[in-house]
Amino acid sequence: MSEKGVEKWRLRRVEDEYTQAFAKMKVTVEIRGEPWSRHEIQNFIQSDAELDAEEKSMLSGVLEVSETQVREVMVPRSQMVVIDIEDGFDETMKLIVESGHSRFPVIGEDRDEVLGILLAKDLLPFFSSGNIEDFELSKNIRPAILIPESKKLNILLDELRAGRNHMAIVLDEYGGITGLVTIEDVLE
Repeated sequence: MSEKGVEKWRLRRVEDEYTQAFAKMKVTVEIRGEPWSRHEIQNFIQSDAELDAEEKSMLSGVLEVSETQVREVMVPRSQMVVIDIEDGFDETMKLIVESGHSRFPVIGEDRDEVLGILLAKDLLPFFSSGNIEDFELSKNIRPAILIPESKKLNILLDELRAGRNHMAIVLDEYGGITGLVTIEDVLE
């Protein structure tokens, strides 16, 4: 590359850096002051603000989370992978390996009786100790979090984080199980 070509490249690069810095300053100046309404934020995102497509998408997603209900992102009951409380270690391990999931609702006599949640990692001590015969599913389940399907995702996300949980069982207005939701479902 000639000296003129190198110089043009450097100038273009400096120009790009100044343009980006100016755009960030412009955005900062535009959003300072009084809090904005939801409508004003949506207008700002859709305007010619110096935001790249990823930033616009992320900000739009944040606004959507506060309006979206759990029923819109949950895994339906018919697609839930569950473990029966009567299953032994081998049956449980087979299901875990086949499904590829790490958390499982544990059910009693029917699918509406969720007794708790099994984390696949809780089975590791049985492998390391070699005491597979000592395995009792009922002693290795954690309490299930039960939530209504009408709950807003932003509220659910706060609750899951506060309780350090990653899965919740979704109930309809009659207390029947309609599905489950994971923190990953909320964040997607």
